[in-house]
Amino acid sequence: MTPLLPGAVIDGQQVTLGVMGGGQLGRMFVHAAQAMGYATAVLDPDPASPAGLVSHHHIATAYEDPQGLAQLAACSAAITTEFENVPAPALAALASTRPVAPGAAAVAIAQDRAQEKAHFDRCGVPCAPYAVIETAEELAAISADLLPGILKTARMGYDGKGQVRVATQQALQEAWGALGQVPCVLEKMLPLASECSVIVARGADGAMVNFPVQHNLHRDGILAVTQVIDGLVDPALAAALVAAARAIAQGVDYVGVLCVEFFVLQDGRWVVNEMAPRPHNSGHYTLDACDQSQFDLQVRTLAGLPLVAPRQHSPAIMLNLLGDVWFGADGTEKSPPWDQVLALPGVHLHLYGKLAARRGRKMGHLNLIAATADEVRANALRAAAILGIEAF
Repeated sequence: MTPLLPGAVIDGQQVTLGVMGGGQLGRMFVHAAQAMGYATAVLDPDPASPAGLVSHHHIATAYEDPQGLAQLAACSAAITTEFENVPAPALAALASTRPVAPGAAAVAIAQDRAQEKAHFDRCGVPCAPYAVIETAEELAAISADLLPGILKTARMGYDGKGQVRVATQQALQEAWGALGQVPCVLEKMLPLASECSVIVARGADGAMVNFPVQHNLHRDGILAVTQVIDGLVDPALAAALVAAARAIAQGVDYVGVLCVEFFVLQDGRWVVNEMAPRPHNSGHYTLDACDQSQFDLQVRTLAGLPLVAPRQHSPAIMLNLLGDVWFGADGTEKSPPWDQVLALPGVHLHLYGKLAARRGRKMGHLNLIAATADEVRANALRAAAILGIEAF
């Protein structure tokens, strides 16, 4: 594609980059695009969506509304998405008139765990042993070798939703029934040592760059802490995970920012967990610890600009800020003591502009950077203690 240069004017209008979805990832994309001189447009049905509130244009319609899609295409020179559950057919419709990155085919794979596993297999990237369950006959034929396992809905699962741990055939049958007998994937539970993720950015010309491997901690299925500190992940393991993530992107001719999550096993082996066709929670540290953020690279891939390998300049820890931080031990809502947190060195607070806090809702994140690993960890633990976040 011909690059969409920052600050360019086409037909009397500033070049506008569009995004499907108005959540916090869309908000940070909008900020990055605007910093580079682009106008922005957001399509999201919520009139108070975080991205819509800060964008030049907010189209408040459903994602598959023909008029809304036509409006977004009319005002945007190119369009991206901020979450994987935007309907793939809507992206395909937009692509008939505008460049769309990532494309509908890649997003459709990420929306269906069965397709996703098949894609990983084609790319030669190891998965946990699994089976697809779509019928009662397939359920009855499940091998005992896959138990205990985790039954996951094939579609619309995120942050631990749509998942049930099962240890027996009877529990598996009950779980499938509880999930509505929808298509599912059963994954064998493996002894985990840690969780990691890799974020890559790939341009339409095939150029690809990546950030360092991120070491992640999840609680109740939601990312809680990301640490990106030199030496925390074994270099040989890091190289293997980066190569796998790049192969997954290459295998679907991906354009955009892609996050691939991995499980590292106690015996040293690793398996891929899932991919997210967008920027990712575990990459939020890049806003303050790198010379380019994951959202800067999302802008570059969408606009057809050159990709330059990002450089991390500081050890970093990201703390996810859930709505729980806004509630006291007695259940009453309170304002978190941001003044105490911001008194710590190397602290960067990012709140998403959401109007109401709820337990488990992602309200923001805290990035901590420092000159040394010991310093950043000490300050991160102090911040966690102030906010009532469990130590790590």
